[in-house]
Amino acid sequence: MGQPEQRAEGAGPFTTRLTWHRPEGETVVWESRLARRRGSLSVRGPGGGVSTSRAADAEALGRLRKLNAVASGAFVIGGALFALGAAMAQFGSGDAVQSASVYFAGGLFFNTGGYTSLLQVLNAPRHSHGGGPLVTARWRWWGYEPMRLDWLSTFVLFVGTLVFGVNLLDSFLQGLTVQQVNRLIWTPDVVGCVLFLISGHLAFAEICHRSLPCLRSRSLGWWVVAVNQFGSVLFMVSALAAFTRPATGSLVNTDIANWGTLTGALCFSAGGVLQAFERP
Repeated sequence: MGQPEQRAEGAGPFTTRLTWHRPEGETVVWESRLARRRGSLSVRGPGGGVSTSRAADAEALGRLRKLNAVASGAFVIGGALFALGAAMAQFGSGDAVQSASVYFAGGLFFNTGGYTSLLQVLNAPRHSHGGGPLVTARWRWWGYEPMRLDWLSTFVLFVGTLVFGVNLLDSFLQGLTVQQVNRLIWTPDVVGCVLFLISGHLAFAEICHRSLPCLRSRSLGWWVVAVNQFGSVLFMVSALAAFTRPATGSLVNTDIANWGTLTGALCFSAGGVLQAFERP
């Protein structure tokens, strides 16, 4: 029996979808996000019959469910705390230290969500040669795989949450000059937002199998990525509005800064809720 014909698709040098046309007429499709979130391959019978799903083993599926529950829950709680911190700042229901404390707590949940997202990639079942069953590798706490688009996206996301942590820690500092505020607090905020936007763009490339974003309204994964990316855009708008003018010592626009953070954070909470359903 001959070898299956293989076709690879993706963005740039990254492969995000593999299709095998097997000699017996069966077509097997591996997609990066489907495999790591749901532990599944798509299978079509001879003649393009009804698609079925070939799942990974029970160990892999249990692993994916647990990791997804932790990641989605962390983003829901982290987003809610960020929204609360922004509401406190906007409506004056607490002093600056209280608001910073709530933000910092939310940042810890974002750190957890970012790292767990990376663990989802590292410990997802892998495709085997010729479109065979998904293979479950040993558990890993860390790995370096820059030629995997899903690894790169989640790694950039995790680094972004760590950079936000620098911004949140520095926000506790007192007696800073305007220049120090912009260097120690504002700059990490902007860098973190840029990293979130890059991560979101890479996530779109993974799910669309091309460099440009696409519209896939029937895909739950697409909605997770889209809602989170909209939240990242709002975070960036908030960060730009939070720049402190050297001449006056005031923010560019306090209302936009607070409302941008609040609505962006709610997007991440909503994305976490949607992600809870993107599981095996």
